Amino acid sequence: MKDLLKRIKGLKVLVVGDVMLDRYLIGEVRRISPEAPVPVLKVIDESSVAGGAANVALNAVALGGAVECMGCFGNDKKGEELISLLSSSGVMVDSKFINEEAATISKTRVMASNQQICRVDREQGPHDYCPNLSELGDLIKQRAQSADVVIVSDYGKGFVTDELISFLKSTASFLAIDPKPNRLLDYRSPDLLTPNRIEALEIAGHSRFHEGEFPTREVVDKIFKLCGPAKLAITLGAKGILLAEDGKLLKIIPTAAREVFDVSGAGDTVIAALSMCLASGETFENSVRLANISAGIVVGKVGTATVSATELDSIVTE
Repeated sequence: MKDLLKRIKGLKVLVVGDVMLDRYLIGEVRRISPEAPVPVLKVIDESSVAGGAANVALNAVALGGAVECMGCFGNDKKGEELISLLSSSGVMVDSKFINEEAATISKTRVMASNQQICRVDREQGPHDYCPNLSELGDLIKQRAQSADVVIVSDYGKGFVTDELISFLKSTASFLAIDPKPNRLLDYRSPDLLTPNRIEALEIAGHSRFHEGEFPTREVVDKIFKLCGPAKLAITLGAKGILLAEDGKLLKIIPTAAREVFDVSGAGDTVIAALSMCLASGETFENSVRLANISAGIVVGKVGTATVSATELDSIVTE
């Protein structure tokens, strides 16, 4: 594992998808409002972190990658803040991806005692975030071709389209996709597909509220039939990560989390770590094990977070 951490350092990673700014209002609740049966939050602190595809980029750079992030950054204060958060961590953002027409997507989480009370989203329609590929297509292809790994982070906000995926498929040497089934695009034939439990159920035609045991064999068979990934990793929350390859179920690796405070962004951590490990030539199982350890660290932190190579190095023993 320690050798693997050294090998992924310096990999050229291109992250493409729905970028957003995650804001946190943190405070205390000591009374109920006299105006309505809702808690009154006394704000103690406010902070902002990169979310969505931008968080994937931060996870990749924290692991030692040379990272560029492509998405729709609004020409507004939130967009400036998001680009600043990325740039200060070493993630490259090309100014060509600053959109004059669309507002930066933001999610504000209201927190009390490490628990989320509510979330306030600000965003426009998906058509407002679609990339202009007649202007950006050549640049995207060029950067994808020079990258060791391309990660598509689809949050369903509009930046990821069939045409964009086609551009990336034609040039990427290793393509990983985190899908959003409610707007199922042409996700066929990626090197890696990383849906979570709900997304996997939806791809397979089940309700996201499916009760009972996870229908593992049926879901795996349906995903390979529809999407045909070379490798499939389904994150199952507290039950760990399911591995399947070439249509065959391999195993489920139990979660590495010891204590869970916040699952926000855990999937971003998994796809960043797993993609980089696989692109370095590591085996699927060992790659998932490192990604699982990474996610276990992240969910033990409050808010959208990342894990660094230094943190991992202090935990892995080999």
